[in-house]
Amino acid sequence: MTSTKFKSVWDAIEDTPADAENMKLRSSLMRALEKQIRTREWTQIEAAQRFGVTQPRISDLMRGRINRFSLDTLVNMVSAAGLHVDMRVAEMA
Repeated sequence: MTSTKFKSVWDAIEDTPADAENMKLRSSLMRALEKQIRTREWTQIEAAQRFGVTQPRISDLMRGRINRFSLDTLVNMVSAAGLHVDMRVAEMA
């Protein structure tokens, strides 16, 4: 039996490299937002007000419900949280 090694869980479970990249980016943004909420000790209601979304959206974020968020939505939330997205593009190895 041959073992395949993947760089991330997303590479292993997504159908295409493009889908895996999208999920990696969304995951990273969600982790940054969750960290900001926990570091600032915001309630879900406070975070929702700051991010311009509803409290149930923050609940989805905190529960890691990645499929409920687009990249655009997450970038908007990151900006509203007072954070900056720094993107780097490189050739795939």
